[in-house]
Amino acid sequence: MSLHVGLKNVTKLVIFPTIAQLVCVARKETRPQPDEEHKEPTLLEKWADFVKISHTVFALPFALSATVLAARAQHAGLEKSLQENHVAMKHGWPGWKLFFLIILAMVTARTCAMAFNRIVDRKFDALNPRTKNRHLPTGQISLISAWTLCLLSGVLFIGTTFGIDQVAELNQGTLVCFMLSPVALLFILGYSFTKRFTDFTHIFLGIALAISPIGAWLAVNGSFDFTGSIKHSAIIPTLLAMIVVLWLIGFDIIYAIQDFKFDRTHKLHSIVVRWGPDNALNVAFFIHIIMLILMLLFGILAGFKMSYWIGLLIVSCCIGLEHWIARKRSLDWVQKAFFNLNAIISLVFLAMVVTEVSIVPKFISWRLW
Repeated sequence: MSLHVGLKNVTKLVIFPTIAQLVCVARKETRPQPDEEHKEPTLLEKWADFVKISHTVFALPFALSATVLAARAQHAGLEKSLQENHVAMKHGWPGWKLFFLIILAMVTARTCAMAFNRIVDRKFDALNPRTKNRHLPTGQISLISAWTLCLLSGVLFIGTTFGIDQVAELNQGTLVCFMLSPVALLFILGYSFTKRFTDFTHIFLGIALAISPIGAWLAVNGSFDFTGSIKHSAIIPTLLAMIVVLWLIGFDIIYAIQDFKFDRTHKLHSIVVRWGPDNALNVAFFIHIIMLILMLLFGILAGFKMSYWIGLLIVSCCIGLEHWIARKRSLDWVQKAFFNLNAIISLVFLAMVVTEVSIVPKFISWRLW
């Protein structure tokens, strides 16, 4: 029931508002009301906007999906006497403590990375018409405050991984998450510099986001084991990480088109700058096709049933709509609606996994094949 309640809350608080925002943008009804134009944001709203806390919805659903799958795999690897004491784990529930620690690790790691990105890019942001009104260029947030948030978030992330290793009692006391946390942190922070020297900065961003499902799997299982049943092995999180990488690469290429002229003028690198917007869109489309193929393979290997394929159809439609937006609509429309579409993709994927692991095994026995 815990997973069901959580999914219901996510649907009510995130999916429905996201769809409503898409409809408003499509109808061009996003003009601010007179009372809203000069509304001063609260301190909390200012900091949340500084690190784009709402964009956590991109990585978090994939981390939670890996958590559910890892719990199922962990249960399958237990002795039968222990399986009876961990029935909830069979249906993807790792326990409240581990669940919240994984979320905390995700939020703190992302906050640290986002604050660091804003800090190192502040001079470029001040010159870019699209980003010149961000918090650091305009002085809404001081550089010292930004560094403080970055450092505190990083320390809290590392501390949270230590807590994860302590709570995950079935991991036999390993400190794998704690020991790997500095490596993960260095990688997600290092992404911020890649645009200065490589055209393939999108790949680094994809890998940075793909760390989340890998980390969630390790948080529950404590190791990567490629032996045994495929649907319970490390093949599953590895394939999921590849899906996330490809999704982000295509997504980021399209989003980078907005800054094509600015990046080219200031010698910042991307595939868009290297090959031009039209060719870059073709690359993004090809990458997203490969992503959908991997999602098909993922569903088969994970032993999923019809509800997954319905979800995959929804994801495919969202991907198609993304590329239609990128080619047929204005860049302003892309900026307003694009993040909402990708939020739907990640949330639908989480709903697919939760349904297959916690609901379908109890009530439905048929498959697509």
